[in-house]
Amino acid sequence: MITILKMIVKIDRVASADLLLHPVRLRIVKAFLGDRALTTSQLAAELDDVPAGSLYRHIARLTKAGVLQVVAERRVRGAVERTYTMRLPAAQVQPDEARAMTLDEHAQAFTAYIAGLLADFDRYVASAPADPVGDGATYRVAGLWLTDEEVLSLARDFREMIEPRLANAPGKGRRRRMLYTVFLPTPEDSPGG
Repeated sequence: MITILKMIVKIDRVASADLLLHPVRLRIVKAFLGDRALTTSQLAAELDDVPAGSLYRHIARLTKAGVLQVVAERRVRGAVERTYTMRLPAAQVQPDEARAMTLDEHAQAFTAYIAGLLADFDRYVASAPADPVGDGATYRVAGLWLTDEEVLSLARDFREMIEPRLANAPGKGRRRRMLYTVFLPTPEDSPGG
């Protein structure tokens, strides 16, 4: 489930590569996954390696593009603190948009996706105490012989299994877990195919 941003803002067309594939904006979007509402202060605490000025500029750009939306405002010591949520539909490439992407654009998007995954894993391993086995951090690869229709059916089954869990709210014993998936066909001709 690669999620890349591409959307139309009233007048301007914002390209997904320009908007989401920036490493900081991609991290901001991922911070909101799991139906989270965050203030800029909370986001800054999670992305503590990003300078505040840079973080505010990226939040403003995502807000202007309609990816983030302000859901609350309150005064804190004379300043306005905003709480944001993500508009998930605005953070997904639609099928017609994906079809319009060039192979180079797909390669750039996939590279950004993998780079984000590697960075997330590095941050997890650097956290103390990291326990990949105990925390259920798994990574696997499997080879499946599937027709195009079977791949679509598998994707539907997977979505049906995951969607109810996407509605889970934070609670006692729950920890936000990031799920990355990739369906990648092999380039060689298949025997019997």
